[in-house]
Amino acid sequence: MRAASRHAKGSIVEYRQLGTSGLRVPALSFGAGTFGGTGPLFGAWGTSDAAEARRMLDICLDAGVTLFDTADVYSDGASETVLGAAIRGRRDAVLISTKTGLPTGDGPQDWGVSRKRLIGAVETALRRLGTDRIDLLQLHAFDASTPTEEVMATLDRLIADGKVLYAGVSNYPGWQIMKAQALAERHGWPRLVAHQVYYSLIGRGYEADLLPLAADQGIGALVYSPLGWGRLTGKIGRGRPIPPGSRLHETIQWAPPVADDHLYRVVDALEAVAAETGRTVPQIAINWLLRRPTVSSVIIGARDETQLRDNLGAVGWALTAAQVATLDAASEMLPPYPHTPYRQQEGFRRLAPPLV
Repeated sequence: MRAASRHAKGSIVEYRQLGTSGLRVPALSFGAGTFGGTGPLFGAWGTSDAAEARRMLDICLDAGVTLFDTADVYSDGASETVLGAAIRGRRDAVLISTKTGLPTGDGPQDWGVSRKRLIGAVETALRRLGTDRIDLLQLHAFDASTPTEEVMATLDRLIADGKVLYAGVSNYPGWQIMKAQALAERHGWPRLVAHQVYYSLIGRGYEADLLPLAADQGIGALVYSPLGWGRLTGKIGRGRPIPPGSRLHETIQWAPPVADDHLYRVVDALEAVAAETGRTVPQIAINWLLRRPTVSSVIIGARDETQLRDNLGAVGWALTAAQVATLDAASEMLPPYPHTPYRQQEGFRRLAPPLV
């Protein structure tokens, strides 16, 4: 469900339900991975201090972007700390999403989503953020060592205590999400309402299993890396390799691989649509995502004000059907088995037509 609200300064801001929950979130949200950046990955993303972060929040709030996403693993907790300082005095104006589950140390309680780890991680996040509740807590990765019953019961307790308002996951396999939803229904526990996923024009793997699951289960997608880990910025294309000084030289090792031919085909289509619309390549890539089923919010990141304002320009207009078709055709890849015949053969497709 989507609703448009008029911002105080006159801009139109679109809000969407987070899945089938009652929580309304902005179509664009802000990823705070650039806050307090340290280390080879997060230091390359950005190093915004509290003053810079407050300026970023000012711009976001002025545009109606009220959801801010972070994680305990981002720069060893510095992202949560800087975000907490930036929201001080305006907590009720924002929604906070944070994540836990990935290793933050080498100790036996420093990784996973056991009851002890989850409760401790939430308490630590609350202190760093300087708040009494987390609007959306997401389990950052599937922990095969902890029983799903223990995880869901712990989330139920945290929600009952008011420390967490909604729960979701990130980077989860579909079968584990369904197991969690079934346990929640059986025990009367709160269901998962969000899945933070990688999804872009050069990374459409989400569409095979996770998108239809989300549609069936009422789970809203929070999309991260909508620009394909920096490869859809317009700076890379045929005859244009990664430029000197680009953060991609530092972060590409963590990015899902993409064949050069496929990347260039997508970039060619993006540039053609950008020329037709007068929009930038990043704006086209983000706008395409906003049209996809189950997407509740696209998480944008920025190291500076110029990048942020450009990304904010992805809303308030729409691609034509022909432009969408151009992007779809350039980016489409056959999904793995057992999905392949449902795309290739009419008999299969008649039984289960794709949602996109």
